[in-house]
Amino acid sequence: MKAFKARSLACGVAVACISLLTPAYGVTVRTVMSGLNSPRGLAIGPQGAIYVAEAGAGGPYSMVVDGTTYTYGLTGSISRYFKGSQQRVVTGLPSINGAEGLAGPSDVGFQGLGNGYATIGLGASPLVRAALGATARDLGSLIRFTPNGRWSVVADLAGYEQNANPDGGATDTNPYGLSAGPEGVSVADAGGNDVLSVSHRGTIHTAAVFPVVFLPLPSPPFPAGQQAPMQAVPTSVTRGPDGALYVGQLTGFPFPSGGASIYRIVPGQAPTVVASGFTTIIGIAFGPDGSLYVLQYASGSLMSGPGSLVKVSPNGTRTTLLDNLADTTGLAVDKTGAVYLSSGAFKLGDGVVVRVTF
Repeated sequence: MKAFKARSLACGVAVACISLLTPAYGVTVRTVMSGLNSPRGLAIGPQGAIYVAEAGAGGPYSMVVDGTTYTYGLTGSISRYFKGSQQRVVTGLPSINGAEGLAGPSDVGFQGLGNGYATIGLGASPLVRAALGATARDLGSLIRFTPNGRWSVVADLAGYEQNANPDGGATDTNPYGLSAGPEGVSVADAGGNDVLSVSHRGTIHTAAVFPVVFLPLPSPPFPAGQQAPMQAVPTSVTRGPDGALYVGQLTGFPFPSGGASIYRIVPGQAPTVVASGFTTIIGIAFGPDGSLYVLQYASGSLMSGPGSLVKVSPNGTRTTLLDNLADTTGLAVDKTGAVYLSSGAFKLGDGVVVRVTF
């Protein structure tokens, strides 16, 4: 069942970019970055710069592993928008395309003025890396990068999944969302069904594990009462105003509408659900007023319609700010409350980042 879960992050649907040609009254949308290669997660960096992870396009190398063809190379990158200028500040990062879709640089985050971090996805068993060779060795990792473009691996998250396998299922890893802070970096592993904590020196430990739940399958076409295991697929993690971690889940097969939740994680305690009834959560972020912004990849099940952006106020009130969002996977909110979204997660050279104000 892990294949269903990981593939849900990379369905490769041929859809248009953000459909906001006629925004609602009082909503302003401005494109700030363009020409991106499969843009994913966003972050507000030092001095207010906007950073985006570009998953790339796989690469020129090809190999068949256990019947699956993988194309891979060093086409991933990280781009920055600052003071009206767009620049690719990190290049040559690993990217892979396989049965579970495209994976590469997935999210970015910052701790202080100089330490930038990024997750490098995999979307497969950690054993795939060894078969692919040196070019693929840094897939499934957490990296640190500097403004001059240098980067290095901080932690081998795929190796941790292979050795520890926190959820006890088939080994599968796809490091996706991250949150960086003074104590280290928290990573949502969408393949491993867990959140990992990584110290700035690279020590990894399991912060939370999300169990499989059983859901009824629709009848018809399935027999009445038949159930299927659904994996959590945590995609996004952020630090809340209360200091706790908050985690959003995409969910796995059968991708039920309204089946995604947001969890709160406190060290030493089991994750608790703080908000439910969402669908295919791909990003969460807190605004300056304490509101939680939730980006949904699709409005129904994974393949049924465009996504939306929902604001959850501190009192629990939910407001849909934007809908008709297609192929939108990245979310960030700056200190003024402006929202940034990345679109075109499977588009080579056609991805964009927009700034939305309300």
